[in-house]
Amino acid sequence: MNKPEATGAEDSDFNIKNFFASPVRDDSNDRFALLMTEAIKGINSLKPISGNSSAFLGENPELTVTRDKAQKAVLKPEGESFTDVLNHIISTFEGLPNWGHPLNMSNICPQENYGALAASMLTQLFSPNILEAEYAWNTSIAELESSAMLADLAGWDAGKAGGIFTYGGSGCWMYQLKYALSRVLPGSRERGIRTDAKVLCSEQAHYAMLNSTDWTGLGIDNLIKIKTLPDTNTMDIAHLEQVLKDCFDRKIPVASVVCTMASTDACAFDPVQAVRKLLDRYPNDDQYGKTLLYCDAVIGWSWLAFKDYDFAANPQNFPESVLEPAQKNCRAIQEIQYADAFGVDFHKNFSPLVSSVFMYRDRSEFEILLKRESSAYLQERGDYNPHHYTLEVSRSAGGSMAAWATLKFLGARGIRSVLAHGLRNKHYMLQQLEPYPDMTCVNRADHGAVLLLRIYPEDTDAALQYTQELHDEAFRNRLIEHNTFIEKISDRLWKWFREKRQIDGKFTPYLSITKGFRPAMYNLNASDPEAVIYALKVYPVSTYITRADMRHAIRCIRLARNEVVEDLAIQV
Repeated sequence: MNKPEATGAEDSDFNIKNFFASPVRDDSNDRFALLMTEAIKGINSLKPISGNSSAFLGENPELTVTRDKAQKAVLKPEGESFTDVLNHIISTFEGLPNWGHPLNMSNICPQENYGALAASMLTQLFSPNILEAEYAWNTSIAELESSAMLADLAGWDAGKAGGIFTYGGSGCWMYQLKYALSRVLPGSRERGIRTDAKVLCSEQAHYAMLNSTDWTGLGIDNLIKIKTLPDTNTMDIAHLEQVLKDCFDRKIPVASVVCTMASTDACAFDPVQAVRKLLDRYPNDDQYGKTLLYCDAVIGWSWLAFKDYDFAANPQNFPESVLEPAQKNCRAIQEIQYADAFGVDFHKNFSPLVSSVFMYRDRSEFEILLKRESSAYLQERGDYNPHHYTLEVSRSAGGSMAAWATLKFLGARGIRSVLAHGLRNKHYMLQQLEPYPDMTCVNRADHGAVLLLRIYPEDTDAALQYTQELHDEAFRNRLIEHNTFIEKISDRLWKWFREKRQIDGKFTPYLSITKGFRPAMYNLNASDPEAVIYALKVYPVSTYITRADMRHAIRCIRLARNEVVEDLAIQV
């Protein structure tokens, strides 16, 4: 006899519908709204009451998670209440850096504008998948329009360009290399990579270069780093030409050349137009395809918002300290028009993680090169079906929605204002450093918002000492000694930050350190891993930061220096 169809009566005290959001507008919608309100109130309860607070969420600074302990978790027979689960969720945010806090000056972090927050959160309610039209429907407009806006800003024909949102700047690197290999090594998609094609990038390039060359199977050894100029940290075109000519003469294919368009430490823009001219002069051998020119613009892209700004009329009334670097950055980033592709991170300074897009100028070439056969279970109901050529198959609309909302909500004026805010703050902090000859900013010539600071014991001429350490190998030991000194200061500041230590009634800011801003001049090939420049990193870009916060950061750095000096004296 056939078993009767289950009706759910066999577990009548367990209504599974109570665990899932209703697909219709019924009474459960009110309950769902209350649950979401409870969740938002709960997470907001971790925020401090005022700006005079530590730059992490909650009260407990301890890192309580250990891998060994976490790996003992097992599934319980019964679930917990929503309130209990919510409390578990909220507790994991305890101690997490509060990225938008005015005392968070650690890096170029996600600052969640309201438009991006709403777009990202609402997308999770219905999980559109920008794979093909059936699963994405009209939400695909976020990816399409965002890409069109960026293409237009870059000076490309938006009707012929395209963009794919992906899992971060590393994803953009991966896409550019896959594009390059498919273009330069015909048949490599079917037969695999059997030729040692080269990838060229500057010494300032992001370490994602290692990920992409490794994970594509090309191999890290096929990465060639081009020297950077000491004064500007930009790619040394003369060295690039030497490498390209050598590859040309030996018929070694170059898969891609990557220009860095502003980096976390050095706001340096590689000369894209000059690189393009060299690629035209030294093309790959006829048996290979054309080298791809990619711009890693995940930070630098936003300066395109100044593209149509009237610097002479200056309608936003920016001070000269903003106008000059903004104009230089805008002029530099506009060379992106000569690239074949570039990457963008909206989550650097504007929106929640992850919101990155890989842009390509020739949509037809890219999509044909990477096209795959259709899947039997995907039904194409519209004219936009990126599943043919994307790496990802589960493609949440969250990132593209956040980016689209950011572009619509802020507009060019809003983006310019955010960038100008950072420049204005950097200029102010440089002014505040003038009374302290024992401190020097080692990236003063850069046109970005970050300050990289070296501080020495009192009565030291920091500018002179740094110049000697940078240029004279006779000062190598002093360079290493002071690098260690700066690292100890950074560790002390980190300790104070996590301990919620107050200086003159104000909490210690969250700062960071770079352990390789640049190699010393006598170590330009970076063969000596110790002859590099350490510096305290200060990013005064929070939209809520005040001048008092910036002065306080300098005061804390100096006090931490004093304590380290005292500790070293005791040890001696």
